[in-house]
Amino acid sequence: WANLGLQDSASPLMEQLIFFHDHALLILVMITVLVGYLMFMLFFNNYVNRFLLHGQLIEMIWTILPAIILLFIAFPSLRLLYLLDEINEPSVTLKSIGHQWYWSYEYSDFNNIEFDSYMIPTNELSTDGFRLLDVDNRIVLPMNSQIRILVTAADVIHSWTIPALGVKVDSTPGRLNQTNFFMNRPGLFYGQCSEICGANHSFMPIVIESVPTNYFIKWISNN
Repeated sequence: WANLGLQDSASPLMEQLIFFHDHALLILVMITVLVGYLMFMLFFNNYVNRFLLHGQLIEMIWTILPAIILLFIAFPSLRLLYLLDEINEPSVTLKSIGHQWYWSYEYSDFNNIEFDSYMIPTNELSTDGFRLLDVDNRIVLPMNSQIRILVTAADVIHSWTIPALGVKVDSTPGRLNQTNFFMNRPGLFYGQCSEICGANHSFMPIVIESVPTNYFIKWISNN
């Protein structure tokens, strides 16, 4: 709505992240309205208590109540953290290697298919392409399949990020990180390196092409 919300989700994990965002936002709105109301009413409060030295009851209330509210945020947040970290049995494993200023990909399950993915320069972009987001070689992956991605870097720290899938994993030199996602609809999903890794850092786009499994098998066969 009005481009103020998050992207439409393309995976169950992103759905859960959006639900948690709405849940936390509702709590924040309730707190803001309550505190705003109390501050506003102070302007019209004429009561004075010259002998008020302490108020244990109100102090207990305003100590315990925020702690309970924090629990309502903490428990869903912890659940979501464990869900994001869970690796189910993957159908396909993709390896992503961050370079300055492009990504390399390896499909080690299928005769070790390897390719580099560079951003398409603006002067070479087609009329229906997205500036600074389209790449020459897209990642093709099957929908409705559990995908595991292994991420590392060859030079400096990068970050492999696809907002529509709820995926953000750091690619660090000398370290192998992994995460998983499940795409529940076909389409093109765009992302970028979201790490501050030097000049021109934002020009490391990622494009995933989510296709039905039979199309994916044909693509693998042709490569």
